[in-house]
Amino acid sequence: MRTVCIALLLSLLACARAGASGAGDDELDRFLNARGLVDAPAPVRAVPPAAGTPTAAGSSQPMDRMSELVVAAMGALGVPYRRGGNTYDSGFDCSGFVRAVVEQTLGLMLPRNAAQQAAATHEIERTELQPGDLVFFNTLRRTYSHVGIYVGDHKFIHSPKPGAAVRIEDLRVSYWDRRFDGARRVLGQSSARAPVQAATAPATAPAYTNY
Repeated sequence: MRTVCIALLLSLLACARAGASGAGDDELDRFLNARGLVDAPAPVRAVPPAAGTPTAAGSSQPMDRMSELVVAAMGALGVPYRRGGNTYDSGFDCSGFVRAVVEQTLGLMLPRNAAQQAAATHEIERTELQPGDLVFFNTLRRTYSHVGIYVGDHKFIHSPKPGAAVRIEDLRVSYWDRRFDGARRVLGQSSARAPVQAATAPATAPAYTNY
């Protein structure tokens, strides 16, 4: 069932990116809302990227690799939150989720906590966000205390808090919009793929985040 949901969601994301009329966005919102995967946001007006702004297509990451990253992230939908967790079997905290997905798909080992991940990746504007980019939030009254992966159409996927599971949220929802701390892009990639679910345990205790 999860595979079917992922396939439908990716199809709708593609329609949303390709359709200029906004019909794809409406379909995606209805799909997510019907399954309880995201809260319905208050209507907002989209801000177009500034002229000459670089996008993922112009970065060093081929778009097919970033699509793989999004697919891998979607494969974790429903995996429970676990403090210090960094595998699909044991569960994830927010930074462990991002670290495992990036390692699996790009062969890169990000630092273990959210603030270090922000420092190790390339800063971009919110208007430049493309699927596979990272989004950061201030959820513990300190900068970069929470992280997720942008999947398109103002949505991101993350491992939110104890008692919850990996799910999709909308950046336009008031809670996340007020706490948005910045966007980052993972640049460069290893020639060798990391094995699936092969993220190693951190050498020191990670910083845990929730909201």
